[in-house]
Amino acid sequence: MLETGSPAPDVLLEDARGRSLRLPALGDGGAALVYFMRSTSCPVCNRHVQDLVRSREEFAASGVTVFLAVPEDRAAATAWKSKRGIPFPVLVGSAGAPHDAVGLGTRVFGAMRQSGSVLIDGLGIVRHAHGSTLPTSGYDRKGILAAVRELRARV
Repeated sequence: MLETGSPAPDVLLEDARGRSLRLPALGDGGAALVYFMRSTSCPVCNRHVQDLVRSREEFAASGVTVFLAVPEDRAAATAWKSKRGIPFPVLVGSAGAPHDAVGLGTRVFGAMRQSGSVLIDGLGIVRHAHGSTLPTSGYDRKGILAAVRELRARV
């Protein structure tokens, strides 16, 4: 898992529309929060996404762009995003990426993908990193909001 205070790795990602994006520059000069879901079918992860959706104005007011990362391909990610009315850009997987790129691989005999979140500031520095094998622990709302408040205090 990435370390808070370290530079974000220069990883090339792809969104559900096929555009290439680099991890450190996701926020396009601002901060970016990426929530890594176990899968689009994970009910716990989907509840976490709904919490992010409810908090989207708070993130936007703090200059934080929210992204969701899923291990599925573009077609599955696009269908899920549309069905759920997700307002955030979705980053898609290709042989486990983007999860593996930040240390959220599969655990428990290689069968359970981890979930978690990473907050990267406008300079490409990791300001929050959290991951877990258990989906109920993969979303650290308090940690995310504390890191966002800290970002606001730096500005």
